[in-house]
Amino acid sequence: MTSPSPDRIGSVVADRYEIRALLGEGGMARVYAAHDRKHDRQVAIKMLRAELTVALGTDRFLREIRIAARLTHPHILPLYDSGEDQGALYYVMPLIEGESLRERLASHGPLPLLEASRITHEVAEALTYAHEQGFVHRDIKPDNIMLARGH
Repeated sequence: MTSPSPDRIGSVVADRYEIRALLGEGGMARVYAAHDRKHDRQVAIKMLRAELTVALGTDRFLREIRIAARLTHPHILPLYDSGEDQGALYYVMPLIEGESLRERLASHGPLPLLEASRITHEVAEALTYAHEQGFVHRDIKPDNIMLARGH
């Protein structure tokens, strides 16, 4: 089993979201750019790979979604929506206009010390808050740190 194709995703979320592009994929999920028709906003939809849904079980993933939905912090993307359809689990978050830390490093090389320190501090604040709420990210890496509007 693999994660749904954009055509399959359309059947899962077509009533609410218009899938526009595949943004990226990793070992656990694929992320798609989409338009939220109900709220007229750009969003990212993260679809957990179906084989991981089987391995991890839906209960664990849905528990993590419930915890993530409660996280309110300036350096953590809010969770807008989530769902399941025919075994395809997904959640929806804002589509960030910016770049990942990985992209920033690739395009500009090593960060100046002050910028690196600021980013490290903001990430540490977010992780501390998340841990206090019982949430462990488990996949902190430059690809998952988004930079936008100076943060």
